[in-house]
Amino acid sequence: MTEDGAASGGDESPGRTGGRYVEPGGEFTRDQRYIATRITVDGGDGWPVEPGRYRLAVSRACPWASRLVIVRRLLGLEGAISMAIAGPTHDERSWTFDLDPGGRDPVFGIERLAEAYFARFPGYDRGITVPAIVDVPTGQVVTNDYAQMSLDLSTQWTEYHRDGAPDLYPQRLRDEIDEVNEVVFTDVNNGVYRCGFAGSQQAYDRAYRRLFDRLDWLSDRLAGRRYLVGETITEADVRLFTTLVRFDPVYHGHFKCNRSRLTEMPVLWAYARDLFQTPGFGDTVDFDHIKRHYYEVQRDINPTGIVPLGPDLSTWLTPHDRGALGGRPFGDGTAPPPPAPAERVDPEHTPLH
Repeated sequence: MTEDGAASGGDESPGRTGGRYVEPGGEFTRDQRYIATRITVDGGDGWPVEPGRYRLAVSRACPWASRLVIVRRLLGLEGAISMAIAGPTHDERSWTFDLDPGGRDPVFGIERLAEAYFARFPGYDRGITVPAIVDVPTGQVVTNDYAQMSLDLSTQWTEYHRDGAPDLYPQRLRDEIDEVNEVVFTDVNNGVYRCGFAGSQQAYDRAYRRLFDRLDWLSDRLAGRRYLVGETITEADVRLFTTLVRFDPVYHGHFKCNRSRLTEMPVLWAYARDLFQTPGFGDTVDFDHIKRHYYEVQRDINPTGIVPLGPDLSTWLTPHDRGALGGRPFGDGTAPPPPAPAERVDPEHTPLH
C-alpha cells in the first residue's frame, strides 16, 4: 500500500538547493522517489526479517520518522530492531548523528546518514531522508519508504512483537484504514507542507482551505468515536497524531496554518491529548527537537533562525474525557513498558516528567 503523495524527501530531507524549501510561483510538490525495497518474512526483495540485523535511523523532529518510532514501541520491536537517532537539524548534505559521542553512530561508526545511502547506491542523488532502515552487516540503506515500513512492522515482524502488542493494521479494517490514511495524508499530513511551502498566494489559499476543511471533517468523525477506525488504536491514529502534535508548536505559525490552533479545535485537541497520554505516543515526542528543526533549518521561511519559546506544553497533560466514548486503546493487548533509558526523551523537552 502506498500513500497518495510522496516520500519524505520534499521537506525533511537535506539536499535542497541553497537550503530553499519554497519554490516561487506555485504549489509545493513532494518528492515521490522512494527506495521501495521491503523487508519481509519470505525475503522476496533479498532482505528477510531477521532480529538484530537492521537498524532504524530516525530524527524525533520528523513527523514521518516519528510514526516509525511510535509503531516500533507499541509493537515492542526494540529488541529486534535497534534505533539510531539523528539530531534535529541538518545541513544540505545529510542528517547527522551529532547526538552521539564523537558525532558518530555507535553501531555504524558513521557521522552522516548519507554514508549508508552511498554504501548501497554510489552517487545517490535523491533526498537523504529519515526514517530509513539500514542493514547492519553491510551498512547499506535498505528502504526509506516510510509508509510501507510501518505497515511491514505490523505485518511482517509479528514473530517478534511483544506479548500484548496491539494489532495496528487489522485485516478486517484495512480497507477503511487505507481510505482514511489517504485523505489524511493528502489534506493534513502533506497539507500543512502545502501551506508552508506554497510559492504563491493562490497555492497557499487552496492548501489552507483544503487543510481546514479536512480538519473539520476529522472533528465531525471523531466527535462520537474515540479512534479514527474501529474501537482501538490503529495505524490511522498514529499517522494523524504526528501532525497534530506539531500543529501549535510549528504549523500554526511557521507554516501559516492559522485559522485555528489545535487547542481551539475542541474535538481534535481532546483526541490528541488522549493519544499523547497513551504510552507509546507522548513519551516519544521531543518538542525541542521538533521546534529546532523547522525554525532553524527552514531559513527561507524563518531567516533569523529564532526558535519560539512557546507554546505552553503543560496543557498536553490536562484531562481529555475521551474515555467516555468507549474503545480500548490496545484492544485485547496491553500498554508497552516504559522506554529504555537510552531512548527516553530529555525531560526538559517534554511535559511527561
